Amino acid sequence: MSWTQSVTQCIQSGGMLTSVEDLAESNFLVEHADLYTSKTSGFWIGIYRNVNGQLLWQDNSTLDFVNWGEGQPSEDQLDYCVELSAFSGYWSILPCSSQKGFICKKPKIHPLLFALFLFTDAKKDKAHGHMNTWMLFTLVLIILLGMGFMIYFLFKIKTQSETEREARWHSTLLEYSCVLTGKDDVNDSTNNKEKNEHSIV
Repeated sequence: MSWTQSVTQCIQSGGMLTSVEDLAESNFLVEHADLYTSKTSGFWIGIYRNVNGQLLWQDNSTLDFVNWGEGQPSEDQLDYCVELSAFSGYWSILPCSSQKGFICKKPKIHPLLFALFLFTDAKKDKAHGHMNTWMLFTLVLIILLGMGFMIYFLFKIKTQSETEREARWHSTLLEYSCVLTGKDDVNDSTNNKEKNEHSIV
């Protein structure tokens, strides 16, 4: 994408072309940009020249850190834009219409939250396909987990109700047995009294 298209894309995603505030952030970007070197040699960043020739960040960050490549920037290229090399991390001036990837930076919502998005034209089309595949995979996984939990709980309820049914059956048998045993004891004591009465007479 051109620099202008990249700016538009970043704004639509809720961010701006990235600013690079220090060497640590530059190293972070290079480390992650290196993953995309097969798709692009560089990425647009949010530095530009205003009409007075002054370099500014698109997000109004202060320009305290620079990482220019050798011989950059050239004063005769005022209408050019800045790319970050995916291989070296150095910055260079290119015509703004050049087709490059771009790096968006979203504003910090929380001090610990920092979001970077790496985009290339080639990646954009593939990203939707990969995203759809991952969404489908996640949906299938959630369905399978749900079915697994459902089967587990149904089995647990069935096992529990069978155990309770067996316990009630054993309890009923025991009560019936006690009742029978208790009646026999009463009958035995009655018979013993009768025997004793007969023997006295």
